[in-house]
Amino acid sequence: MPLKLILTGGQAADITQAIPLVETIGAKACLADKGYDADTFINHLTERGIKVVIPPKANRKEPRECDFWHYKERHVVECTVGKLKYYRRIATRYDKKAINFMGLLSFACCLMWLR
Repeated sequence: MPLKLILTGGQAADITQAIPLVETIGAKACLADKGYDADTFINHLTERGIKVVIPPKANRKEPRECDFWHYKERHVVECTVGKLKYYRRIATRYDKKAINFMGLLSFACCLMWLR
């Protein structure tokens, strides 16, 4: 279930909002794709005592270990995004203003929590 949402521009990389997104969430592990393989984010997670389950990028000079058995559970994130895209207005992004789109995302997340 979604806990926190941060809306960015379409051209912005997701890694720019990774630290603020996990700042207030208490978790035992962080499962993310290769796009989140940045030293600052990984250091932030290890300082907070969160297990890092992010596969290393192919161009990383010092490859890290990744628990691929635990990484299999990342499909839950993809399924959650898929459930949000059931709402046609979210999938096609009809709302041009960010505040309207964020309101609809919040409403859809509330409906997911109420199921």
